[in-house]
Amino acid sequence: MSDVTAASSVSFAEFPAVTTAEWQARLARDLKGQDPATLRWPLPDGFALEPFYHREALAALGGPPAPQPHPITPWLNVPTLNVPADADGREQIELAATALALGADGIHFNISDAATFAVYYLAELLPLARTFVGYTVTEAPDTLLSQLVENNPGTALRGFLRFAPGPVPEGGELADYRVALRRCVSLTTGMPDFRALAVNGAFFGNRGATATQQIAFSLNTAAALLAELPNAEVSTAQVAAALHLHMAVMPGYFLEIAKLRALRRLWATLLHSFGLPAELNERLRIHTLTSSWTQTTLAPHNNLLRHTTEAMSAVLGGADSLSVAPFDYLFAEANEFSSRLARNLSVLLREEAGLGRVQDPAAGSYFIETLTDQLAREAWQLFQRMEEAGGLPQVRGQLLDEIKTVATETFRRIASGQQVVVGTNRFQDRNEQFSFHPKKLLRSASFDVTRAAYPTEVLRLATALHFERRERKSKRAAVVLLGSNTNQVILESFVQMLQEHERPELAASHPPGTLSLLYSSAEEATLMYATPEQFQRFARFIYLIPNEKHVFIPPALLSSDLATMQEAVRVFGFKEMKVQGYTTEQVLARLQGR
Repeated sequence: MSDVTAASSVSFAEFPAVTTAEWQARLARDLKGQDPATLRWPLPDGFALEPFYHREALAALGGPPAPQPHPITPWLNVPTLNVPADADGREQIELAATALALGADGIHFNISDAATFAVYYLAELLPLARTFVGYTVTEAPDTLLSQLVENNPGTALRGFLRFAPGPVPEGGELADYRVALRRCVSLTTGMPDFRALAVNGAFFGNRGATATQQIAFSLNTAAALLAELPNAEVSTAQVAAALHLHMAVMPGYFLEIAKLRALRRLWATLLHSFGLPAELNERLRIHTLTSSWTQTTLAPHNNLLRHTTEAMSAVLGGADSLSVAPFDYLFAEANEFSSRLARNLSVLLREEAGLGRVQDPAAGSYFIETLTDQLAREAWQLFQRMEEAGGLPQVRGQLLDEIKTVATETFRRIASGQQVVVGTNRFQDRNEQFSFHPKKLLRSASFDVTRAAYPTEVLRLATALHFERRERKSKRAAVVLLGSNTNQVILESFVQMLQEHERPELAASHPPGTLSLLYSSAEEATLMYATPEQFQRFARFIYLIPNEKHVFIPPALLSSDLATMQEAVRVFGFKEMKVQGYTTEQVLARLQGR
């Protein structure tokens, strides 16, 4: 007979039940006659969250949904280590061994050049049969995987492989990669703890997609892989068993919990549509990572707080593994301080907060269950619309255009202050001392310009450099890329700061699809715009790159001597954006609080 006392059911019988009508009457009384509908929270996804949910919400869903399966173990803490193109990864492998000894449960290597990665050294330092290791590569995924298999005969690998072939979503362009991906599936068949195919939902999230779009477009990617890869040697079931999901998690706490839950629910529907057994859904693994879309270089310690909410959403939403990025990764070299904080965040949530001890903590919540259902319904409709239009890769352009539309609106909301980014557009430290060199950062080709705060952030950095250049009476000039279609947003933000009698009539916005630029010299600053082709030719001229066949991604900041820059701006056809009655320098000074 067991000595363990059975847990009694939780009851609050001493509290009288409150009906929905009573709650609504209380809301109306507290609002003093104001319509409760004014408290609705509209989402970019196209629907609104209600200010109040009650037990009827679950009845509308047909009763409380079944909780998600509880993982055998809590989520895995899997830091990401970047292996640069000029390295063989030995240093990162040693860092991985240290991280595993200090609280990490696995490692994710983001490898720039898989051909030079030290597979031998990896096997020497890490026991691959017991260690969860993820690999992201940009080319020849089957080559790296075959090297791992050949150098570890008889070893069933643990972890995942993610193939990220340039600026397209995995599944967005399959024609050139089918053979390699099929080989990856074949090499790992019989390795139940290794997933050789990634559905990279983070690709969409880190470009500003809504939660609905992230779910739907991830399903479109998975559908493309399930439809295109099977052949005589590789079955649909093998492809499905090899799939896993990579999802970026944003700071929208409850929304992100519901996003992961809705995705897992729809995964079962997707597999069923391909005639696959239900048990494959139980094997789904979701790897989550803190979002780059929401990170900032200004007031960067706030990234620690963003990461905390993102990590909590991930694990409460049912993530199987989690990568927390260092708070300063946008501008700093990898360092032990920020890496340790990132690694310990997951450890604290598990060891001290105990978040891994409860099965599906969000289950039964009137609000989250309703939100999960709404996201699932909206995402499935969007998924079907894309499939009816031809699916990936045929609809890749349409899919990216829809994300761009949403992202552009986010840029506008941030620049106008409607959407708060703490430390960047609200509660700024005007005397902030940058822990990086703004000019060096803006010149770096690796500087991430796809983030939500980038247009607002780079304007502040570029303005600081302009006033510094003016004070030093520099003989050089610079052109800074502010982003796409952002000049009108800048002007509108400026107008918001003026009194009514000061407000100018705004010039017409620059044509859609053009880039916003800031030309800066010691004598003047001018807001300009140019087509992407004009800016590309301009950048090649400044950097002396004549061969247009050579792939060249211009940095955000380009500088030269004053005469050369003035002539190049004229020759390549940059146009000035005008603010009636105000110079660009006056606009910038006001936006900077000067």
